Amino acid sequence: MSAEFELVLFCVDPEFIREAVAAGVAAIIVDWEHLGKEERQKGADTEINRHTVDDLRRVRQCTHARVLCRLNPPHPNTPREIEAAIAAGAEEIMVPMVRSPDEVMWVLRLTRERCGVGILVETVQAVHCAAQLGRLPLSRVYVGLNDLAIERGTPNIFTALVDGTLERVRACFLDTPFGFGGLTLPDKGHPIPCRLLIGEMVRLGCRFSFLRRSFHRDIKGRNLAVEVPRILSALHAATMRSPAEVEGDRQALYALVQAWNAKAAPTNEVVASCTT
Repeated sequence: MSAEFELVLFCVDPEFIREAVAAGVAAIIVDWEHLGKEERQKGADTEINRHTVDDLRRVRQCTHARVLCRLNPPHPNTPREIEAAIAAGAEEIMVPMVRSPDEVMWVLRLTRERCGVGILVETVQAVHCAAQLGRLPLSRVYVGLNDLAIERGTPNIFTALVDGTLERVRACFLDTPFGFGGLTLPDKGHPIPCRLLIGEMVRLGCRFSFLRRSFHRDIKGRNLAVEVPRILSALHAATMRSPAEVEGDRQALYALVQAWNAKAAPTNEVVASCTT
């Protein structure tokens, strides 16, 4: 698992990127998404980046690792964003907040196979049309737990893990690299321990995840050359668990999420369908 699992780092600092890639990070993502995000995530504990075209160029120039660019949600300026991302060196674009297969097919036509196209499933509409999205030639699919929780009105971002939503969406993308959530150091993570998220990612056959805010916070004062291999080792170790251990970790994760959920009543529940 660890040899195939990609750690995708949000970063535009060339020195940090070089150290991270040397340590085992597989890909770098430059984040252009900001349109509507501040209002959409108002009051939520989230991060909003404002990376630029120049940032993307610098990242491309500083590393041999795969370079991704997260665009803004589909909007009238998307064609320009795609051209700018490709020109600046992005090998793959990630499209957030998709709501229909038509939006994604539009983006695929615009790229003309010049780069990979991945999507973020983080809207109620995308969950409902996951089966149709799963038929498209996508480079990867990521379930964005933050925005999905906001749209669904669920008590916390991990509710989709325990109510079956994530597993049903996963079943719609069996032939596409799939990921969710984010990772940090295996002994970190609060209120959900990272080791339990690692276990769930392995159980669901995920092939990548993001290193974002928690990772950047937890890595301070530590050696990337030591800590990144620790994450990869933890991923590998999770593949070696017995069925009883897999189930035990799953139950431990579910219990923590359900205890969190008990503090607030969920609303606007939605499930994914893979039958259409």
